[in-house]
Amino acid sequence: MGNSVSAAEILASEIVQKGDGVRNPHHPADYKGKEPPPECPMHVKPVLRECPVNHGETDINPLNMMPPGNQKPSPGQPFPLPTDRQVSSIPKVTEDGSKDFWVYPSQQMFWNAMLRKGWRWKKEDIKQKDMEHIIRIHNANNEQAWREVLKWEALHFRECQYPRLKSFGGKATDFSPRARIRSWMGYELPFDRHDWIVDRCGKDVRYIIDYYDGGVVDNDYKFALLDVRPAMDSFDNIWDRMTVFYMRWKYELFQKDTKSAEVKE
Repeated sequence: MGNSVSAAEILASEIVQKGDGVRNPHHPADYKGKEPPPECPMHVKPVLRECPVNHGETDINPLNMMPPGNQKPSPGQPFPLPTDRQVSSIPKVTEDGSKDFWVYPSQQMFWNAMLRKGWRWKKEDIKQKDMEHIIRIHNANNEQAWREVLKWEALHFRECQYPRLKSFGGKATDFSPRARIRSWMGYELPFDRHDWIVDRCGKDVRYIIDYYDGGVVDNDYKFALLDVRPAMDSFDNIWDRMTVFYMRWKYELFQKDTKSAEVKE
C-alpha cells in the first residue's frame, strides 16, 4: 500500500521470481530463533470501489486519494492479463453510510501501475502465472493487516461494532520510532510502512503498519510479518497500547506459572 507500487509488492515480485527463501530480518544474528518483542460478513455492491492502495498513478482524486483504473494492455505487453477484480473484506467509508468494500486491482491494473513506476522485466524474468501470485500476495497482505486492525478495534466493540477503513498512505522510508528503536537493538528496519486511518463510528484512528520480510511465501500467499498498532498520537491510542502490553505480560506470566506447576507435578 502507499503512494506508489509499495515496497511490499516489489519484494513480493522478487520472491516469486527467485522462488527461494530469504532470512527473516525480524531476527538479528544474536537473536536467531527468538521472536521479537510484541507490541467481517461481506455484501458486494455492483459499483466497485478502488483498492486501498495507490499504485503510482497520476491524476489522483483528492477525495479518496485514488487514481482512475487502467485496464488496457500496455504497449509491448508479452502476454494478456485478467481484468477481473476481487472484492476485499475491508469496509469502506461511504458518504451515505451504506455498506461497501474496497476492491483490489486486477492483474492488468497492477502491471500497468508497476510500469508507470518504472519497473521493467525482460521476457525471461516474469511469466503470466507470476502475476497471479503477485496479486494474491498483495491482497493477502491487506487482508492480514485488516485482521490485525480488528484485533485492536475489539477493545472498543461497545463503542463501535463496525469500524471501516477511511484512508491510507505509504511511508516506506519514513520509519516509525518503534522501528528505529528496534533497529538500534540489532533488528533490521521494515521494508515498508503504511498508515491507515480507521473510522471508528465517526472517530478517526490512525494505525501504523510496519512490514517485515517473513521469508518464503506460504500456501496462503503470506510472506510479510506485520507489526500493526495504533499510533501514539492520542490518549486513547496510548491507553490501548498500555492495555494490550499489560494483557500480554499477564498472559506470559500465567504461561510461565503453568509450566512451572507442570514441572513440579
